[in-house]
Amino acid sequence: MTRLQTLPVSLQKSIQNRSLLKVISGLNNFNPESVFRISKAAGLGGADLLDIACEPKLVELAAEASKIPVCVSSVEPKLFPQAVQAGASIIEIGNFDSFYPDGRFFSADEVLSLAIESRRLLPEVVLSVTVPHILPLDSQAQLALDLVDSGVDLIQTEGGTSSHPISPGTLGLIEKASPTLAGTFAISTALKESHHDVPVICASGLSEVTVPMAISVGANGVGIGSAVNKLNTELAMIATVRGLRQALDSLKSISTINKSIL
Repeated sequence: MTRLQTLPVSLQKSIQNRSLLKVISGLNNFNPESVFRISKAAGLGGADLLDIACEPKLVELAAEASKIPVCVSSVEPKLFPQAVQAGASIIEIGNFDSFYPDGRFFSADEVLSLAIESRRLLPEVVLSVTVPHILPLDSQAQLALDLVDSGVDLIQTEGGTSSHPISPGTLGLIEKASPTLAGTFAISTALKESHHDVPVICASGLSEVTVPMAISVGANGVGIGSAVNKLNTELAMIATVRGLRQALDSLKSISTINKSIL
């Protein structure tokens, strides 16, 4: 049995069907009230997975509020064991978007070192690692391969917070997502060419417009952060998550129809 097969069956299916929807509350968001609102909206909106800051009490709160599996994110591997004991299903290194404004950047070697330490601490737990978008695309792809060889189960991309679209409307939304979409394509292609069957989650800067694009360039699912967690009301969060859920499900329906025709 692989580590991914230890995940809840519903989560396994969403990954296999390339329809995973992960809502991200924020690696540095330790506000219980905020995490509660986001967690509740994620569950009611139809998300498959909730990604929160690595703190045991938040894990318990988020799991109760959302009723869906919880992933904890950090850049400090030593924090993971207690969060897993509290009920986290997945541990994740990154993402790193929140560090860039402070001038903190993560090299490929540093990310790989964090992944190796996390795997050493928790050899049986599903491990996801974000590939820094500041790396050139070929370096992103190589890091993904190195991470998989070191025992990483999921690869995630990023890039939205450092993207500065110049166009309004739909075109601006596409420009916003371009770094993470490019990273997803480069990484998923490299993994396939190397015969690694490892899921890729496209995250950061996505919207209802670009979620289908993420799947088309090779992602097994998407991670949505600021499009949800920056909203002011729970109703707005729920509506946004539902819209994203529908965007993914409509894509899955089209894929099913095409397969039946073929």
